[in-house]
Amino acid sequence: MGMADPPHAVRTANARCARGEHPQRPADPRVVAFYDALTREYPDRGPRASAPGSPWAVAPLHAAADHIEMRLDDNCADLVLETIERLAGELNLDLLDLQDGTVYPPPARVR
Repeated sequence: MGMADPPHAVRTANARCARGEHPQRPADPRVVAFYDALTREYPDRGPRASAPGSPWAVAPLHAAADHIEMRLDDNCADLVLETIERLAGELNLDLLDLQDGTVYPPPARVR
Protein backbone atom coordinates (compact mmCIF):
# COMPACT_ATOMS: atom_id res chain seq x y z
CA MET A 1 0.00 0.00 0.00
CA GLY A 2 1.14 3.50 -0.65
CA MET A 3 1.48 6.08 2.09
CA ALA A 4 -1.49 8.09 0.80
CA ASP A 5 -3.89 5.21 0.15
CA PRO A 6 -7.29 5.76 1.77
CA PRO A 7 -8.91 3.25 4.16
CA HIS A 8 -11.11 1.75 1.43
CA ALA A 9 -7.95 0.74 -0.46
CA VAL A 10 -6.82 -1.22 2.62
CA ARG A 11 -10.18 -3.00 2.79
CA THR A 12 -10.05 -3.71 -0.96
CA ALA A 13 -6.55 -5.19 -0.60
CA ASN A 14 -7.83 -7.41 2.22
CA ALA A 15 -10.70 -8.61 0.03
CA ARG A 16 -8.16 -9.61 -2.65
CA CYS A 17 -6.20 -11.53 0.01
CA ALA A 18 -9.36 -13.34 1.14
CA ARG A 19 -9.85 -14.46 -2.49
CA GLY A 20 -6.26 -15.75 -2.52
CA GLU A 21 -4.97 -12.97 -4.77
CA HIS A 22 -1.56 -11.76 -3.61
CA PRO A 23 0.82 -9.37 -5.34
CA GLN A 24 3.84 -11.00 -6.90
CA ARG A 25 6.50 -8.59 -5.77
CA PRO A 26 9.31 -8.40 -3.25
CA ALA A 27 8.21 -8.17 0.36
CA ASP A 28 7.79 -4.68 1.78
CA PRO A 29 10.69 -4.21 4.23
CA ARG A 30 8.31 -2.60 6.74
CA VAL A 31 6.08 -5.69 6.72
CA VAL A 32 9.11 -7.96 7.15
CA ALA A 33 10.37 -5.85 10.06
CA PHE A 34 6.90 -5.91 11.66
CA TYR A 35 6.64 -9.70 11.35
CA ASP A 36 10.18 -10.26 12.65
CA ALA A 37 9.71 -7.99 15.68
CA LEU A 38 6.26 -9.31 16.53
CA THR A 39 7.13 -12.99 16.24
CA ARG A 40 10.37 -12.51 18.15
CA GLU A 41 8.18 -11.47 21.09
CA TYR A 42 5.22 -13.75 20.33
CA PRO A 43 6.35 -16.73 18.20
CA ASP A 44 3.92 -18.07 15.63
CA ARG A 45 5.89 -21.28 14.99
CA GLY A 46 7.23 -24.01 17.21
CA PRO A 47 6.04 -25.06 20.65
CA ARG A 48 5.52 -21.52 22.00
CA ALA A 49 3.00 -20.76 19.22
CA SER A 50 0.45 -23.14 20.71
CA ALA A 51 1.48 -22.93 24.36
CA PRO A 52 -0.91 -21.49 26.95
CA GLY A 53 -0.70 -17.72 26.86
CA SER A 54 0.09 -17.52 23.14
CA PRO A 55 -1.87 -14.65 21.61
CA TRP A 56 -2.55 -16.51 18.36
CA ALA A 57 -5.86 -18.18 17.58
CA VAL A 58 -4.31 -19.35 14.30
CA ALA A 59 -0.62 -20.04 13.83
CA PRO A 60 1.50 -19.60 11.88
CA LEU A 61 0.43 -16.11 10.85
CA HIS A 62 -0.48 -15.52 7.22
CA ALA A 63 2.39 -13.48 5.77
CA ALA A 64 2.45 -11.99 2.28
CA ALA A 65 4.56 -9.37 0.52
CA ASP A 66 2.36 -6.50 1.65
CA HIS A 67 0.55 -7.69 4.78
CA ILE A 68 0.42 -9.95 7.81
CA GLU A 69 -2.87 -11.45 8.92
CA MET A 70 -3.12 -12.04 12.66
CA ARG A 71 -6.01 -13.89 14.25
CA LEU A 72 -5.81 -13.22 17.95
CA ASP A 73 -7.01 -15.51 20.71
CA ASP A 74 -10.09 -14.19 22.53
CA ASN A 75 -8.06 -14.05 25.76
CA CYS A 76 -5.16 -12.19 24.20
CA ALA A 77 -3.47 -9.85 26.67
CA ASP A 78 -3.79 -6.09 26.13
CA LEU A 79 0.01 -5.93 26.02
CA VAL A 80 -0.05 -7.88 22.74
CA LEU A 81 -2.47 -5.37 21.20
CA GLU A 82 -0.32 -2.50 22.44
CA THR A 83 2.76 -4.14 20.92
CA ILE A 84 1.00 -4.58 17.57
CA GLU A 85 -0.14 -0.94 17.58
CA ARG A 86 3.30 0.33 18.60
CA LEU A 87 5.13 -1.67 15.92
CA ALA A 88 2.64 -0.64 13.23
CA GLY A 89 3.07 3.00 14.21
CA GLU A 90 6.87 2.78 14.25
CA LEU A 91 6.87 1.17 10.80
CA ASN A 92 4.14 3.38 9.33
CA LEU A 93 1.75 0.51 8.67
CA ASP A 94 -2.05 0.53 8.69
CA LEU A 95 -4.00 -1.87 10.88
CA LEU A 96 -7.29 -3.32 9.65
CA ASP A 97 -9.70 -4.72 12.24
CA LEU A 98 -11.46 -7.53 10.41
CA GLN A 99 -14.26 -7.64 12.97
CA ASP A 100 -15.70 -4.30 11.93
CA GLY A 101 -13.63 -3.19 8.92
CA THR A 102 -12.07 -0.21 10.70
CA VAL A 103 -8.71 0.92 9.34
CA TYR A 104 -6.32 2.42 11.84
CA PRO A 105 -3.60 4.48 10.15
CA PRO A 106 -0.28 5.04 11.88
CA PRO A 107 -0.52 7.79 14.50
CA ALA A 108 1.75 10.15 12.58
CA ARG A 109 -0.46 9.98 9.50
CA VAL A 110 -3.78 11.81 9.33
CA ARG A 111 -6.35 11.01 6.66
